[in-house]
Amino acid sequence: MTSANHTKELLKKVRLIELKTRGLSDQIFSGEYHSAFKGRGMAFSEVREYSPGDEVRTIDWNVTARFGQPFVKVFEEERELTVMLVADLSGSEDFGSTDMSKRELVTEVCATLAFSAIKNNDKVGLILFTDRVEKFIPPKKGRSHILRIVRELVEFRPDRRGTDITDALRYLNNVIKKRSIAFLISDMMDEGMEDALKIANRRHDLVVLRTGDPRENELPNIGLVQFVDPETGAQRWVDTGNARVRKTYRAEALKRQARTRDLLRRTGVDHAVIDTREGYVRPLMELFRKRDRA
Repeated sequence: MTSANHTKELLKKVRLIELKTRGLSDQIFSGEYHSAFKGRGMAFSEVREYSPGDEVRTIDWNVTARFGQPFVKVFEEERELTVMLVADLSGSEDFGSTDMSKRELVTEVCATLAFSAIKNNDKVGLILFTDRVEKFIPPKKGRSHILRIVRELVEFRPDRRGTDITDALRYLNNVIKKRSIAFLISDMMDEGMEDALKIANRRHDLVVLRTGDPRENELPNIGLVQFVDPETGAQRWVDTGNARVRKTYRAEALKRQARTRDLLRRTGVDHAVIDTREGYVRPLMELFRKRDRA
């Protein structure tokens, strides 16, 4: 493919993703996003006279003493936020048994979150990682910035294939000093990340969106098949026609998922599961509504 054709194809993909995800953001997510992530705190706005039912702790005693009658402080929500998308591009994310790979799922959910964020006047940044941080785009506002993020998600080809979530979260803490909303979008196929999750969740409002695919839970009965580990390249022949092999595969998958759920519960990290068959609309809506009720 020539450079011109490649650029044309890339722009076409970016445009299609923008149309789909911006539409979802405008129609579904923006209000839910705003409610779920209300801002870092409250900023002082003005004082007004005390009304029955006002909390005593909001009384401005200096103004009250000056005028001889009670006045209260009025606060407004600090709305502007920084949203960081921490996207896993390791080899296992290239897998997909439906019309969509996990990598494409990562791209779409990141784009949807980004458009929801800029609609609420928030800044958005991106960290792409494998077993090292491969790309960092500092947080900014604006449609052109979001389209750059989408372009990178579509086109970027990482140098490595492994996964190191601890390193990615450590990098996030080092480069983003102010508290942010950090979405970690990953299949969470890594070990030894509990401390990193706890630290990142203290420094930021960390949310994990765990990517998955139906074939990671169930083996089809299609006879002898060669499996290749997408991160290490290791190869292994598996007899999928053997019922015991399929049963063991499913049991291991369920155990792995349970360990991840327990890990996220222990570390206090909000999370949702998104997969290539069911998509991400319903899980995100449920997550946002749950946070709004909390």
